Amino acid sequence: MNRPRLYLVTPPTLDVAEFLPRLDEALGGGDVACVLIYQPDATSRDLQETAARLVPVIQKAGAAALVYRDTQVAGRTGADGAHVDTGFDDIKLALDSLQPARIVGAGGTKLKHEEMEIAEAGVDYLLFGRLDLEEQAAAHPKTLERAQWWAELFSTPCVALGGNDLSTLDETAATGSDFVALKDAVWHHPDGPAAAVRAANLILDQHPFEEES
Repeated sequence: MNRPRLYLVTPPTLDVAEFLPRLDEALGGGDVACVLIYQPDATSRDLQETAARLVPVIQKAGAAALVYRDTQVAGRTGADGAHVDTGFDDIKLALDSLQPARIVGAGGTKLKHEEMEIAEAGVDYLLFGRLDLEEQAAAHPKTLERAQWWAELFSTPCVALGGNDLSTLDETAATGSDFVALKDAVWHHPDGPAAAVRAANLILDQHPFEEES
């Protein structure tokens, strides 16, 4: 069945030794399409050390490992790609250095014409939602509106950033986005990351994509 898949985002700061068992739990809980190693304040060296330990675990579970912003670290650690949200020029540089062997995702856009220009440049997906904002229970209304607009009109896959409460995941999945991104909804779930991934996948199962005629 074709329906939205999970896109996990790591906590912005983490102790790798402490986080690895939680990551293992999450990846063992059910279908996960990819994990974004999101360390916005880390130095390139620290990011590389973290990615070097997380990437093999993510890939062993059959998910894609993506590195936030740093294409060189993505290449050095054997990651599957990078997510870039620092503007069109940086996205073009990432496309030149990583494609076609690796994934380039983009985000951080504010205007619809930006999103269309980035898609035309050849990114593998667009993410709607602000990774740097404090999470709320539900996805931001603008995220839902923009993701639904995109999913209805364009072929480039999109990711909708959900909230930190799984009870609101239905409305995010209902946008028709190819992927739903979750952060604290998984890592801070009271029953643990595996239970969160299982519950999220059950919700996503209820949102099959319409078959094209």
